[in-house]
Amino acid sequence: MKPTRFESTIALIDKKNSEDPNVYRIYDLDYPKELLYSQRMTRKLLQFNPNASKALQIAARAQHICRWKINRDDYPMDRVGYLKWRETLKKMHSEIIATILKQVGYDYEFINRIKSLITKKLIKKNKESQILEDVVCLVFLDYYFEEFSEKHDANKVIDILKKTWKKMSDKGRNEALKLQFSDKNLKLINEAIAQ
Repeated sequence: MKPTRFESTIALIDKKNSEDPNVYRIYDLDYPKELLYSQRMTRKLLQFNPNASKALQIAARAQHICRWKINRDDYPMDRVGYLKWRETLKKMHSEIIATILKQVGYDYEFINRIKSLITKKLIKKNKESQILEDVVCLVFLDYYFEEFSEKHDANKVIDILKKTWKKMSDKGRNEALKLQFSDKNLKLINEAIAQ
C-alpha cells in the first residue's frame, strides 16, 4: 500500500535527521542526536495531546531538523549571539520542512501553517503554537534537564528553569510537575517556580 503524504513526510524528516553526525548514547546504542530528539518530540506530543493535528505532529517532528548544520560556535557566545543563532535555525528548519512538504504534495496553506508553528510566531496566542512550546519544554525537562543541570551552576539552572516555566501553559506546567527529577533538581525547580 502506498504511504500517505503524512507518512512520507515523517519518513523524509527521519531520513534527514538520521544524517546527524552527532550521536546520543542510550541503552548502549548510539542514535543520531536529532533523530532521537524528533522521535521524543512525537512521543511527548502524543502523550500530552493525543488528538494532535497532522500539522502539529509534523511541526513537532521537524522541530530540530538538520540542527547540526548551523553551529552555535559560529555566533558570539552571548545572549545576542544565542538569539541570532536560534532565529537562523528556525528559518532553516522551516525552509527544509517546506521543501519536504512541497515534495510530497501539500498545499501552500498547509506548508505556511507548519512554518508558522516551527518559527514560533504566535506562542500564547495560537493554541497549536502553545502546545508545541509546551512539548519542547517537556522534552527538555524529561530527557535533557538532568544532564544540563550537571554542567551548569545552580544560578544558571534556575534562570533557565524560570524562562522555561514562563513559556509553558498551566497544562504544560502540571505535566512537568509529574516528571521524575533527582532531589537536587527538584529543589532547583521549586526554587525557580517560587521566584
